[in-house]
Amino acid sequence: MPIHQDIPSLSSPGLLFFSENGLALQLEITDSKDVRLLHFGRLPAAPDTSAEDEDLARSNGQPAVHSEQLLLYERLSDVQKPFCRLLELQLTGEDRAEYHGRTHRASYPGLRMEYASHADYRNKQGRKLEFVLLDPVTELRATQHFQFLDGVSHVVRCWTELQNEGKDAVSVEYISSFAFSGLDQEGTAARDDKMCLTLAYNGWQSELQWRTYTLPELGMPQMTDRSSKRITGSNTGSWSAAELIPMAVLQNTDSHTAYFWQIEHNGSWHWELFEQGNLLSLLAGGPNEHDNHWWKKLEPGESFASVVVAAGSVCGGFEEAAQRLTEYRRRIRRPNEDNRLLPVIFNDYMNCLWGKPTTEQLLPLIDSAAETGCEVFCIDAGWYADGLWWDEVGEWLPSRERFPEGLPFVLKKIRDKGMVPGLWLELEVMGINSLKLADTDDSWFFMRHGKRVKDRSRYQLDYRNPEVRAYADRVISRLVEEYGVGYIKMDYNINSGVGTELEADSFGDGLLAHNRAYLAWLDGVFAKYPDLIIENCSSGGMRMDYAMLSRHSIQSTSDQENYLNYALIAAGCPGALTPEQAAVWSYPLREGDDEEVIFNMVNAMLLRIHQSGHLAELSPERRTLVQEGIDYYKKIRGFIPEALPFWPLGLPDPGAAYASLGLKAGDRMFIAVWQLKDTEEACLLSLPGLYGQDVQLFKCAYPKQAADTVYTWDHEWNRFMVQLPGAGTARLFEFVTG
Repeated sequence: MPIHQDIPSLSSPGLLFFSENGLALQLEITDSKDVRLLHFGRLPAAPDTSAEDEDLARSNGQPAVHSEQLLLYERLSDVQKPFCRLLELQLTGEDRAEYHGRTHRASYPGLRMEYASHADYRNKQGRKLEFVLLDPVTELRATQHFQFLDGVSHVVRCWTELQNEGKDAVSVEYISSFAFSGLDQEGTAARDDKMCLTLAYNGWQSELQWRTYTLPELGMPQMTDRSSKRITGSNTGSWSAAELIPMAVLQNTDSHTAYFWQIEHNGSWHWELFEQGNLLSLLAGGPNEHDNHWWKKLEPGESFASVVVAAGSVCGGFEEAAQRLTEYRRRIRRPNEDNRLLPVIFNDYMNCLWGKPTTEQLLPLIDSAAETGCEVFCIDAGWYADGLWWDEVGEWLPSRERFPEGLPFVLKKIRDKGMVPGLWLELEVMGINSLKLADTDDSWFFMRHGKRVKDRSRYQLDYRNPEVRAYADRVISRLVEEYGVGYIKMDYNINSGVGTELEADSFGDGLLAHNRAYLAWLDGVFAKYPDLIIENCSSGGMRMDYAMLSRHSIQSTSDQENYLNYALIAAGCPGALTPEQAAVWSYPLREGDDEEVIFNMVNAMLLRIHQSGHLAELSPERRTLVQEGIDYYKKIRGFIPEALPFWPLGLPDPGAAYASLGLKAGDRMFIAVWQLKDTEEACLLSLPGLYGQDVQLFKCAYPKQAADTVYTWDHEWNRFMVQLPGAGTARLFEFVTG
């Protein structure tokens, strides 16, 4: 049980200082019981840090941290400190203060909340801080949670819990999960010159397109101390990554530090950057009324927990933030063998059967997949219907026309070849012409304005309904227990929109409750079948979030059909998810050449191989290149679950001639290099991770025969030079240090 206690202050009554896992939090409790978060950031160096220590840090490619940053909160003026609110909370019928525009700052009763208590204790996950605030008018209790995780540095999980302890109902329009003002306080340069925001834009077949902007480039120059302008990341609907990955990195190029945040939700979410009190401020959380159609009524005694947000701060920039997030994501993920073993998966869809599998077409693919070393064979869409099936899905029974001998015959062929059989499913929807509709009623589906929500000729199932969950359980049970399926590609090809009105206070309330019910259903499936692998797919990467990925061991990253374009997606994957969860297609084409095969394989070999293509129809030489790639992958895949990503050329840029992704694990470093455009210039890669290391070996690891590739390692200048044969070529390199 938590122990509520007073924590000794650093310098004066009311100041509380906490440090854990490389993060420092400074709070102030005023005489009027206002609670202010004055500082949140990476733990600075000790006060006696010497100039020699700082020089050594710089020589290793790390920025020096000055001891005066320990007292950053002292830079805040008395005028600024009231803006450093611990949380924002807006109830229906309450006032707003200040000049706020569309921002969610200056909320009531957020401004009225009073300190009640705080707790500092340890649980099974790590250290836990809780700050309890009460509204003296409505008697609404808000608890701000900070959960640190043992073994994970520079990241903390944050959320807010509301409890109505009053006599009347209250209606919530906005509640923050994480709030902090002062992200721009480090360094001495002007905000416009030093702050850069990195975002991952997402779209069908164009996932994970990272871009970095100054704040003026996003329309928010520092021209006043309290503008109505905000920079937002937001999503409304059931595709959590329809336009943006729910995360961002804010870099300070003057202090060489960065803040980052990740919203862990599989539906609607919202974050915003704005300025108040001449401070750059962040609010992050789940859905709200103004942006996402979410509104929640709390009756006396009822409670509500906001969406979890992971927030952190590092010395360095995007790369350091991505590495800390990689460690954190591994910590919050469901333990599973798939992320340890990394089996090679063949899927018959992409640039292959395109959702029209038959026994005749599958048998040669099964043979060739096994011969090249694949360990899972997944039959993709179409196995459940004789012809066109898009608007008829829902029964999930095998087609006798496609499989005259029966689907179990084909699945047995897969097992006989030593591979795990898999099937495609889309279990959150039902086609508008499905025969299964006869067994349902409106309570099974999302409803708006008295009508079933329809999207792309499908209805959205509502997982709050126990009958829906029971139906889904029966389908999973049939596939796993009757058919012996060990892999499911769980797709989701619609966006339900703002939500459902059925048994909900608002559309967004219904959606949020459904999102959470679906996650609970998934938890039950994995509890019953712990070895079952379920791929998270939503038209590729349209639901790439860590509510889903804390459960699923593998994520479809794209439906991109052009292998040249896929390099730009693959290279950016480890910024948004762990390498061992990022499934990337490798699909050699019938009409391609050797370099096309190599490029396809390099796309996937530092992540998860999703092999496809008409392998049985490739020339022997090209099939040998596929097998060589898979063989090498099996030699190095044991390093991937422990590796941290880096980008020797920076994040991938579609306008650049080259792209590169690296993984470092122990004494091994693996570097993929892609040449995207013709150029006479060689590719020069800086590898700070090798600074001061004794390089025992460096080689072109794939392909083994690469006489047309020139590469040299300059130990003195810590530079790696690569000259590839030309546009549309790629190579994978390996370094081993002593």
